[in-house]
Amino acid sequence: MRSEYDFTKAKRNPYAKRLKKAVTIRLEPDIINYFKSMSGDSGIPYQNLINLYLLDCAKAGRKLSLSWKK
Repeated sequence: MRSEYDFTKAKRNPYAKRLKKAVTIRLEPDIINYFKSMSGDSGIPYQNLINLYLLDCAKAGRKLSLSWKK
């Protein structure tokens, strides 16, 4: 192994902005089953489907209409 490397001609990773971040989220079993069944029909992994759905909501600026009962 070299003691020193030359990175002056190195290029930045063009995909760095597209990297995903792992998170923990609690979802109801019905939701997971829904996306898993869609996954079986489409051949796309269910976690990717959830990500695509949330991305679509974010890009469209959809707001959740929810009211909490007191």
